[in-house]
Amino acid sequence: MKGLNLMSKIGYIRVSSIDQNTDRQEVALKELKVDKIFAEKLSGKNTNRPELHRMLDYVREGDTLYIESISRLARSTRDLLSLVKILQEKGVDLVSLKENIDTTTPQGRFILTIFAALSELERENILQRQREGIEIAKQNGKVLGRPLIEQPKDWDKVITLWSREEITAIEAMKRLNMNRGTFYRRLKSYKKLDEINNR
Repeated sequence: MKGLNLMSKIGYIRVSSIDQNTDRQEVALKELKVDKIFAEKLSGKNTNRPELHRMLDYVREGDTLYIESISRLARSTRDLLSLVKILQEKGVDLVSLKENIDTTTPQGRFILTIFAALSELERENILQRQREGIEIAKQNGKVLGRPLIEQPKDWDKVITLWSREEITAIEAMKRLNMNRGTFYRRLKSYKKLDEINNR
């Protein structure tokens, strides 16, 4: 068990398949004298990444998480920002070697701010294209379903907790103030959008 107020260097490593090895990433992180490494062999598109979840459970305030590159940690910009938010809430900094991002520095925090802005711009562009598509469909006399409804502001955080099995689906619905049908419809749409973003 980790001691109180003991700051640690934690490493997270991922390769996409069992045929690949983690040696290159391990060498890079071990040169930094990390205290503990979490490694797994799974596709980045797999939301059920056990070692990622163990790492997030393990890290404590004052720790620094080291990764070889952002692509090893996150599936998309949205996924990255969601994970960074979890780390920030736990008081954990992030260092990505390839992108030279270090959230212990003003420059690193600024880069993440840019990522957040780009992610929001991407989201707004998607919503705008959807609205334009709906308008064109209306003009062409097509019958449309329910109007587009934006996700609740805590959606990413709650869904991350649910996907990590830290809360039940019922608890997720309660936090999001959704009934069962709405929750699973939104989840299905969210997954489809995530697949599009990862292509």
